[in-house]
Amino acid sequence: MSTGTAPALTIAALLLAAFATVAIGVYGVRMARTTSDFLVASRSVGPRWNAAAISGEYLSAASFLGVAGLIAKYGADALWYPVGFTAGYLGLLLFVAAPLRRSGAYTVPDFAEFRLGSVRLRRLAAVVVVLVCGVYLIPQFQGAGLTLHILLDVPDWVGVVAVGAIVIANVAGGGMRSITLVQAFQYWLKLTAVAIPALVLLGHFLAHDRELATPAPPSVTERTTVDVSTDVVVQVAAPQQVSINGTLDDNAVAGSVLLTPGEHELAAGTQLVLDAGSAVPVVAGAPADGTAWLMPGGGFGGSHPAYQVFSLIVATFLGTMGLPHVLVRFYTNPDGRAARTTALAVIGLVGMFYLFPVLLGVFARLYVPQLLITGTSDAAVVLLPGSVLAGLPGQLLAALVAAGAIAAFLSTSSGLLVSIAGVLSTDMLRGRVRDFRTAALCAGAVPLGLSLTVASLDLSRTVGLAFSVAASTLCPLLALGIWWRGLTAIGAGTGLITGGLVAGAATVVSVLGGIPDTVADGWPSAILGYPAAISVPLAFVSMILVSKVTPRQNTRTIGRIFVRLHAPERLGMGADRERVLHSN
Repeated sequence: MSTGTAPALTIAALLLAAFATVAIGVYGVRMARTTSDFLVASRSVGPRWNAAAISGEYLSAASFLGVAGLIAKYGADALWYPVGFTAGYLGLLLFVAAPLRRSGAYTVPDFAEFRLGSVRLRRLAAVVVVLVCGVYLIPQFQGAGLTLHILLDVPDWVGVVAVGAIVIANVAGGGMRSITLVQAFQYWLKLTAVAIPALVLLGHFLAHDRELATPAPPSVTERTTVDVSTDVVVQVAAPQQVSINGTLDDNAVAGSVLLTPGEHELAAGTQLVLDAGSAVPVVAGAPADGTAWLMPGGGFGGSHPAYQVFSLIVATFLGTMGLPHVLVRFYTNPDGRAARTTALAVIGLVGMFYLFPVLLGVFARLYVPQLLITGTSDAAVVLLPGSVLAGLPGQLLAALVAAGAIAAFLSTSSGLLVSIAGVLSTDMLRGRVRDFRTAALCAGAVPLGLSLTVASLDLSRTVGLAFSVAASTLCPLLALGIWWRGLTAIGAGTGLITGGLVAGAATVVSVLGGIPDTVADGWPSAILGYPAAISVPLAFVSMILVSKVTPRQNTRTIGRIFVRLHAPERLGMGADRERVLHSN
């Protein structure tokens, strides 16, 4: 996209997507009047509309950009990301959606108090919700900064601030009522923006008969200049002559240099030039050739690939059941039956979407392999169309992808911010509309500021850590709270703290830059990068064991609660607990 037309088309697409988001949000603001409108859209969202809205907010930057980038880098094992992101809804459909809706709660902490009768547990759950959403929200803002930097060559903070301002304004203005309309629209925009380029590139791939399973490393077809945007360690299989201007292995280099086999560190700001036909050094730990890339079992770098993959499966399969911004959506359905229908529809919509990032990840490995050096493989989807197709067709596809990318950041960020604002306003403040708006402003400003200061990982890796925290805290609380009469408030609190501390500590260490190189390839690195296989069982076991030795609720009280959670709505065993609107 070196011509003037391409940036103009991209800018137009970005502005149209942002304008449509703001316009639909303003329309939704006119419909938001009561506390119930702001928190759960007055529980009036039908299954089809709600399924599109859930899919819109769930398919985040990690899905739109990150999945393709990880598949381009790691190959077959990265397929567990889209599989897990989709399969998590099966568990949510079977075990959580309908009973959670029947509880009549407005938030997950509200459910915790309803089920176990503890205000302290409610406050603890509120802290967990804020932390999970905050961890999830930061990479959305970072992804926006990266994308606008690549597309428009503006500083990263511009994208962060622009997306943050739109999201905060929409959420503070109309809450759930406003963003429901926005997110449903954004799902179809994202699906269009990822499907059309994937199908066009599939036709190009079939017409040119490229080979995937080659023993050779990926290579560039023309002289290519690579700008390394973050410190990265790459591996070289055979001696290779390249031109480097920057820092190689802590030494300043300017000119031609021979890369010897092994690992080399390229510092941020380094420029590397590859001649046509040259092999592309790949990030250390990633498959170095097409054959290894297509074979499962390699993991995601490091010495314990089987553990990494298993832990990722646990995090993604169970994490969906604990994501606050997903769960709050089921409160907006009219009843439990509609909630279950919604979850089933989401499986179809999300599954259909993920077909296309997988294709784009394959094509990125073939057509833009230079991204395997930069450490920013998340940019593959954005850069791929213009790199493969010359002229106006490539520019139009690139503009469409840009619009979808900005929609991904906006929709997921909006859902996360609504969840945080809802919890803060109802559990920490007085539950007024004014409190919701104040909470939205504060809750949006803090992650926005952190996104400018903390380290940026692959989008799907960061979101995978958020899934680990959710799977280790809110998932056990909901699963046991809905299906086990023996759960106690003390047991639930113990599990939340245990799972939250283990998964949360791993997330903090990973985001802050990981651990020293001396243990980088050992078990500490594997557990910190993929903690769910340890933290989730610890959370479940601690909840169960402590509940066994602490006083339970009154048997009759538990009976009434379980009837409400599990009896069909037509029996009239439960009614929603509505909040009264406060105008001040």
